[in-house]
Amino acid sequence: MIKKILLGSIMLFSLHTFAQEGTASPYSFYGIGEIKFKGTVENRAMGGLGIVTDSIHLNLQNPASLPALKLTTFTVSGTFSPSKLKGSVAEENSQRTTFDYLSVAFPVGKMGVSFGLMPYSSVGYKIQKRESSQYSVYEGKGGVNRFFVGAGYQLNTKFSLGLDLAYDFGDIDKSSNVDKDGVQYSSFETNNYQISGLNVKAGLNFKTKFKKIDFISNATFSPTSKLKYKHTRFVGTQRGNDTEEVSVPDSKVSVSPKFSIGSGIGQDKKWFVGVESTFQGKGKYPDDVIDNVSYESTSKISLGGYYIPNYNSYSNYFKKIVYRAGYRYENIGLVLNSKSIKDKALTLGLGFPLGGFSNVNFSYELGKRGTISSGLIQENYQNFSIGLSFNDKWFNKRKYD
Repeated sequence: MIKKILLGSIMLFSLHTFAQEGTASPYSFYGIGEIKFKGTVENRAMGGLGIVTDSIHLNLQNPASLPALKLTTFTVSGTFSPSKLKGSVAEENSQRTTFDYLSVAFPVGKMGVSFGLMPYSSVGYKIQKRESSQYSVYEGKGGVNRFFVGAGYQLNTKFSLGLDLAYDFGDIDKSSNVDKDGVQYSSFETNNYQISGLNVKAGLNFKTKFKKIDFISNATFSPTSKLKYKHTRFVGTQRGNDTEEVSVPDSKVSVSPKFSIGSGIGQDKKWFVGVESTFQGKGKYPDDVIDNVSYESTSKISLGGYYIPNYNSYSNYFKKIVYRAGYRYENIGLVLNSKSIKDKALTLGLGFPLGGFSNVNFSYELGKRGTISSGLIQENYQNFSIGLSFNDKWFNKRKYD
C-alpha cells in the first residue's frame, strides 16, 4: 500500500509542476474565480452525481457515504482541459493540466473517516480591450484550496450521517494595465487577495431494498460561512519605481447556504441510475460594484449512472469494466449584461479494475459555458480526467506459525 501511495504522490507532484493556473476561463474574472467540481472522477463521469456509495469507491460529495467503505482508500486525480473561447468576432484556444484531489479514507467500526486536499476555486484569465483612445489589459491568476476532514457513522441498516469540516485558503492576484493615446506612460493597478475561511457540510444517506432493487436517497447541507479577504493594492505608472501602496480595508464575505438532494435506483455492482439537484443562495463579492455584473442563486441538476456487465467475471476482463455516463445543467450564479451564465455538459467514463480491489477511472466531459450574445464569451471545453484509487487493508495483525 505504501508503494501505491508513493506512486500516487509522484503523479500529484507532476500535475502540480505543470499546472500553472487551474482555469483559462474569462468568467474566472468575477468573484473568487471558477468554482471547481468537488467530486471524484467516478462522480464526474456520471454528470456530477454524488449518490452512489459502495465499499471501494470514495465519495467526496457526501460524508454520510463514508461508513460504506470496507478498505483503506487512497485516491488522487488530475484533468487535462483543452477549450475554445469564442466571441462575436474572434476565437482563441487554450489548455490546462490541473490537480483535482488527493484523499485518504479508512473504516473504523461503524464509522468512516477521510481527509484530503482539493482546489475550491481557480482564477486564470487575460482580457484585452480596445476602446476609442485606450487599450486595457486585465490579468488574473491564483485560486482557493480546500483541506478537509470528514467522518460518517452508520446509524442502522438504512441510515447513515456524516460531517465534513473544511479550511479554505489561497491567494488571488488581479491586475490591470491601461495605455491611453497621447500619454507617455501607461498606468497599472495590482490587487492581491489572501483568502481564508472555514466551511461545514452535513450529509444524510438512506438506502433500502425492494425485492432485488436498491433505492438510495441522500441530502447534504452547508450553512452560511465566512471568507476573510486580506487585501493589498498597488497603483502606479510604468515609469521606473513609480508605485504606491493604497490602503484598502480587509473584508469578510458571506458564502450562502448550499443544499443538495438526490435519489436513484439500481442493483449493487450491476447498474445504477439517479438524479440530483443542488441549490445555493446568491453570492456577494468585493467586485459587486462592477457595471453590468450581478449575482444570483445557483442551481445544478445532474443525471447519470453506471453499468457493469459482470463484476465477478473471471474469463472476460472487459465484462468487469464499469461504464458510466451522465448529463449536467448548471446556472453558475453570474449575471453579465442581464444574461444568466449557464454551464452544461455531457459526460462519459470507464472504470478498470486493477489488482485486488484497486481501480483506475477515466472520465470525459464535453461542455459549453456562457454565450456569444450580448457581447459575451462562449467556452466550448473538454475535460479528460484520470483517477487512481488504491484499496487495501491496513493494521492487520501479523500471524506467526
